[in-house]
Amino acid sequence: MSEPVLSIRNLTVEIPTRHGIVNPVRNVSYDLHPGEIRGVVGESGAGKSMTGNAVIGLLDPPAHITQGEIWLKGERVDALDFEAKRRMRGREISMIFQDPLTSLNPLFTVGEQLVETIQLHLGVSASEAKKRALALLDRVSIPNPEERFNQYPHQFSGGMRQRVVIALALCSEPSVIIADEPTTALDVSVQAQVLDLIKELARERQVGVILVTHDMGVIADTTDTVTVMYAGEVVENGTTDQVLGAPTHPYTRSLISAVPRPTVKLDRFPLIEYGKREGGFKIEALAQSWPRTKTSDSGRLLEVKGVTKRFLERGSLIPSWRSYFTAVDEVSFDIHDGEVFGLVGESGSGKSTVARMIATLYPMDGGDIVFDGVPLSTMGAEGLAAYRRQIQMIFQDPFSSLNPRMKVGDIVAEPLHHHRLLPRGEVDQRVRQLLDWVGLAKDAWRKYPHEFSGGQRQRISIARALATQPRFLICDEPTSALDVSIQAQILNILKDLQEHLGLTMLFISHDLPVVRQVCDRVGVMRRGQLVEVQDTETLFTAPEHGYTRELLSLMPKLEQLDTAV
Repeated sequence: MSEPVLSIRNLTVEIPTRHGIVNPVRNVSYDLHPGEIRGVVGESGAGKSMTGNAVIGLLDPPAHITQGEIWLKGERVDALDFEAKRRMRGREISMIFQDPLTSLNPLFTVGEQLVETIQLHLGVSASEAKKRALALLDRVSIPNPEERFNQYPHQFSGGMRQRVVIALALCSEPSVIIADEPTTALDVSVQAQVLDLIKELARERQVGVILVTHDMGVIADTTDTVTVMYAGEVVENGTTDQVLGAPTHPYTRSLISAVPRPTVKLDRFPLIEYGKREGGFKIEALAQSWPRTKTSDSGRLLEVKGVTKRFLERGSLIPSWRSYFTAVDEVSFDIHDGEVFGLVGESGSGKSTVARMIATLYPMDGGDIVFDGVPLSTMGAEGLAAYRRQIQMIFQDPFSSLNPRMKVGDIVAEPLHHHRLLPRGEVDQRVRQLLDWVGLAKDAWRKYPHEFSGGQRQRISIARALATQPRFLICDEPTSALDVSIQAQILNILKDLQEHLGLTMLFISHDLPVVRQVCDRVGVMRRGQLVEVQDTETLFTAPEHGYTRELLSLMPKLEQLDTAV
């Protein structure tokens, strides 16, 4: 085997706090060879991203390396001064960040950002830099590179932005690329394109890639070797087949057992049992205080009838000069009482737009929505207020869906105050009950959102959604930003809400294994149209539409995991 392009030896990172010293990374060691893709997996807080930041010299003060060595192509780089690290960063080691929208400058065109990076690291002329930038855009499969070169990041889709970020990472022709959760926000088809590109780069250019992710499907389909981290330490190293197929550490076995399987439907998601875990969801206590679920006369709680939504693309004072983009085109489906109905499809297919029209966050441009036999178009102000109380939404990102300036108690209490459901003297007691029922500590109500982990914040979002005792929940990608262990907890909570409280749900996701586990029926959307609706098992075993078959073919198979547990 060739010499490692990157070696990490006994790396330890320290963060001094007012409560003492914290070591988010402890004695981490592994090698990366040219052309190798090494996956680094573990739960949130395991130290995966912190290790990558230490390698590239991007630790936020007061975090600093206290022990260990980092070697790049035979040269020790952790002890370099600031200027030497700046020259190394980008030139020898590049990074692909999780969120392409925030890692690209919104004030500059994509072409300007590429040219600047190429000139900085390679020292070529502006015309040569532009030539290389256009070649890179073409290399990462951006259509019409000459036209796209002059466009801004907001004019690209999520998947295309991520490809631009990959092009930026390749500008300096680096030896190592650190990809930190590069596919978390992408649907299955765009994810497959991005991962294929990363594999091709590793193979053709012999670039070493560290792929930080919590997605076991990505690990199974993409990596050559795997490093498993827990609480800042490496607990297992090995080839992908060995770690996923025959794990030796109890944490690795527990982590793999919690991964949703695409081939079989389970009653409950297995929870990780290794180490200390958060409190459980107290569904029995919640059910005792929940009013008896009312059923609709027709058996269909929600009916979506030919809804259409158009967005203005080009404005003009003259109506005939205006152009519109049709995001949702005459979509129709119904959701039965107590059912979990899934919506799947690639980014931009209209899934979330449908959800926002149901929640009345977007007005409809055509069609109607019927709730419990009453069309929204016939509801007055009072009827709409009652409707909104019965429909609540859990959003994708628990970081941005909670107001950072409000305490958690006030966030959960807000729907109660808005709908005037309880006397003011009883609101605090209900808020504390809700937070206790979703498994949070007794003092959670007095804290701010930034004091909680991602999974805890999603529990706060669920408590807020349950505050009005709704009949219908809209779950818009509720677990896509969470690691596999927290995902299992949240999905079990949603299953409990359906089974014990009879809640009806619309579940939107691009994670097909999760959809198979959670949903009773599934609708498939493509380019604003609903192309297929089937029972979940029928859709996964005998899909009718060609696009559905294409989506399912891109789903990670995870065959190695079936032998591990």
